Amino acid sequence: MKHYPTLAFAVLGLAVCAAAPAQAQTKWNLPAAYPADNPHTENLSAFAKDVEAATGGKLQITVHPAASLFKAPEIKRAVATGQAQIGEVLISLHENEDPVFGIDVVPFLATSFPEAKKLYLASKPAIEKKLDSQGLKLLFAVPWAPQGLYAKKDINSAEDMKGLKWRAYNPGTARIGELVGAQSVTVQAAELPQALATGVVNSLMTSGATGYDSKIWETLTHYYDTQAWIPKNITFVNKAVFDALDKPTQDAILKAAATAEERGWKNWAEKAKWYTDQLAAKGMKVQPPSDKLKSDLKKIGDQLTADWLKRAGPDGEAIVANYKKM
Repeated sequence: MKHYPTLAFAVLGLAVCAAAPAQAQTKWNLPAAYPADNPHTENLSAFAKDVEAATGGKLQITVHPAASLFKAPEIKRAVATGQAQIGEVLISLHENEDPVFGIDVVPFLATSFPEAKKLYLASKPAIEKKLDSQGLKLLFAVPWAPQGLYAKKDINSAEDMKGLKWRAYNPGTARIGELVGAQSVTVQAAELPQALATGVVNSLMTSGATGYDSKIWETLTHYYDTQAWIPKNITFVNKAVFDALDKPTQDAILKAAATAEERGWKNWAEKAKWYTDQLAAKGMKVQPPSDKLKSDLKKIGDQLTADWLKRAGPDGEAIVANYKKM
């Protein structure tokens, strides 16, 4: 009989040892919408490695690129409902939920990286507040390259855009299509190559990076460097999941997030010209917009700014006023 307690303790000890690794290690899934070699996705992978290193492997984050886990418009809800713990989205996809999510795609409000950073800082408290109300915690934001106009013909004025099959990916781009008399078709980045190849769209405004990722030179011929706006991707975490972590792990995530944000802004400032150079090297006609096209787009920008301010109300006016003071 005297051996039974010893045996019991031995069995218990084995059970504890077997359970220890499972308890010590936490695994998160991070759905992303862009290809593995896109700078946004590369930055997410670096962030995941930083978190794993800082936590001694206690928290492991797996990045799922190219909308392989959830499609772009589904990612935010997936994280809010706990289907994934953390995610990255183009924030303007969700402008219909709150105008503040679309401030960075108001044309010609912020057209350089320094301006885009100021606009982000001016709007960040409102973005954090809205995400918090949805059960999400903002970790970091990273810009895209400035947005340019792609087409298969000369575009010398807004009139030349009439009747084009215009790719929209958020409310702002859909509104541009409406104002110029184009036929707007909603197409997310992961579906863009097929939409271009099949003629579903033949014109769009997007970054040099998305054009490069989509091999856009295979179907379109012209790129106008309008620098219309600089959209952002945001990375966020399910707030309840984050709050359940111990403080050292939370601190490691926040530190890695700050590093990822700084790295992302620096990388995109350096990569923006590289992408337009690549478009030219692939045979596209890369050029600045004509004075007439620039003037027409500026009028559209003024209209969309007024529309945005009307939707956003006093809070939106305060953000824009704060931005212009910076």
